[in-house]
Amino acid sequence: MEEHYKIKPIGVVHSQLKTRKEARDSDTKENIAEIEILEDYQQGLSDLKNFSHIVILFWMHKAKFDSLKVRPIYHPEKLRGVFATRHPDRPNPIGITIAELLEVKGNKLKVKGIDMLDETPIIDIKPYTEYYKKEPYKCGWLNGKRFPWSEERKTT
Repeated sequence: MEEHYKIKPIGVVHSQLKTRKEARDSDTKENIAEIEILEDYQQGLSDLKNFSHIVILFWMHKAKFDSLKVRPIYHPEKLRGVFATRHPDRPNPIGITIAELLEVKGNKLKVKGIDMLDETPIIDIKPYTEYYKKEPYKCGWLNGKRFPWSEERKTT
């Protein structure tokens, strides 16, 4: 099943995050960035402004895949299967994130809550709807784990 697919970026992120270390160490929930959509795709933004959040698919252009076992960035104590993590180094470095949509102005989107590096290519954008809310859910090995941006950690 050795097939190849062609993915064309529809835009690019302009972010204050320049390195993977900056992304890892920042409070990604508070990061504000601009997504610039290529003019050929600008019409696709029509009707998007009334959504509070968007789902962004992007190409992790700084990723380097070399193993199916990785040490998760925030919990590196054990090697985990890459598909059980959000680690950027994967066979196909496709990222997904949900961001708050603050503004749509021409071909530019102002968003909050991103973890993407500056100049990250955008693959697709979808509106966030209740379709994405799934109950009940399980967090696997992450159950009970804390992250730098979690409220529990900020108070302890």
